[in-house]
Amino acid sequence: MPTRPTGAVRSRPVLTLIAVCVSCGLLPASLTGTSVALPDLGADLHASLVTVQWVVNAYNLTFASVMLVAGSLADLLGRRRMFTLGLAVFVLCTAGCALVSEVVLIDVLRAVAGVGAAMVLTAATALLAQAYDGEARARAFGFLGSSFGLGLALGPSLSGLLVGAWGWRSVFLAHAAVAAAVLLLRPLLNESSDPEATGVDYPGATTFSGALFALTLALVEGPQMGWAHPLVLGLAVAAALLLVTFVRIEKRRARPMLELSLLREPKFVAVSLMPVLLAFGFVCLLVFLPSFFIGVNGMSSQRAGLTMLLLSGPVLALPIISGLLARRFSAAVLLGVSLLLVAGGAAWLTVLNRGSDTASLAGPLLVIGTGVGISFGLLDGAAVGSVDASRAGMAAGLFNTMRLTGEAVAIAGMGSVLVSITQHNLRHPSAWHGGVGELANRVVQGEIGSVADRVPAAQRAAFTAYVSDAYTSALHTVLWLLAAVCAVGAPLIVLMLRRPAPAQRAAGAEARDAKEPITMGETS
Repeated sequence: MPTRPTGAVRSRPVLTLIAVCVSCGLLPASLTGTSVALPDLGADLHASLVTVQWVVNAYNLTFASVMLVAGSLADLLGRRRMFTLGLAVFVLCTAGCALVSEVVLIDVLRAVAGVGAAMVLTAATALLAQAYDGEARARAFGFLGSSFGLGLALGPSLSGLLVGAWGWRSVFLAHAAVAAAVLLLRPLLNESSDPEATGVDYPGATTFSGALFALTLALVEGPQMGWAHPLVLGLAVAAALLLVTFVRIEKRRARPMLELSLLREPKFVAVSLMPVLLAFGFVCLLVFLPSFFIGVNGMSSQRAGLTMLLLSGPVLALPIISGLLARRFSAAVLLGVSLLLVAGGAAWLTVLNRGSDTASLAGPLLVIGTGVGISFGLLDGAAVGSVDASRAGMAAGLFNTMRLTGEAVAIAGMGSVLVSITQHNLRHPSAWHGGVGELANRVVQGEIGSVADRVPAAQRAAFTAYVSDAYTSALHTVLWLLAAVCAVGAPLIVLMLRRPAPAQRAAGAEARDAKEPITMGETS
């Protein structure tokens, strides 16, 4: 990745690594940690599920869709400059979420915070690739992947403690404070840019962002408006057309924003698909389980956060152990096993029922966390190491785009499925005089107690049991779907990782041709 120093040269790779890992660990924590605050936020601001969902969806959507254009701007304007600007945007918008009391305004601020997060992640990746070379670069990206995983995993637990102690606003204030602290390291980072950068691929950025926005909006609005509603169908068609247009635009550009030729490398594709699969089997649970624990099991935010440590705890230690395991086992074996563990844990988690205690949940949650922990220590380094060193920056950018796009689609898609199934299970509950759609939305949001207060006292216990069982049944169906996605993906990933790259196949063919004896018909 060509770079052009634009400031005083300071060799501080360790400080760069610290700044990058802390900031990039914070970004996913702002996604999963906020999910714990949603029930309290929704109840406090009297917001509907759709608007509350967009507190998570708006951030994840802009984070994923702006990644490519943010990377292009970082190459053009300077990586440190973009890193600083992104952190400043994230700090201001995240702190703003804690200071306002209108949920739609919070959704808007979260969307802008996602733009800042995209600036931070793309610039941070380039800064890290600039600071390290060779094997040290692979190790540095391994630390980056671990920090990203730790942020995803610790977000719910830490946020649960914050919500229990100081309320939902403290989650946003804490995230803003950490980002502001990272800004203090800004003078210690080297500036660089790409001397060959000519501008931003606006047609590509517009079509890609539009496709992701249309798809996510269709998934979110499907349960509310009906999957056959003209608007939902129109959004789905628009997403497909925009995605096709994006691919055609990128193929024609001399310097594409997204290097599609990387998708011809089977090992890189396999590594890039892993976080997409894990988004279904792990990230969705980080977002959905806290609301279930709070709404159905009656846990406090603090206890829900501590229970989530069973899921996230293994992710803290296993990335380091997976590095040691990689010396004895291939990446194909380790990543395949990790997906099977997640699949088995998700299927086992169907023991979850109303009144389930922590002890009964420990086994499946630990198994899922173990599978995720094994993979998180390998993925970023494997993504960069699966291609030529000169393409490391582009590979990291495409890998992170796949990761964030997968999370955005998985969360929106599985959330829609969960609401749709819950709504079907509820049908026409007795003692409830509102719409079933509204009831399903609020139940999935974790507000079972508040909706039960609208039912006559004599029927409240039976009503609570009925809606809790409907939600639990829907969650079981989603868990089986998550298990199936990971189980089917495991052998696919293993086969792709064991398949040689095109360059390796060509080299092998040339070597075989060189060894073949010349036959009589080939002599002159």
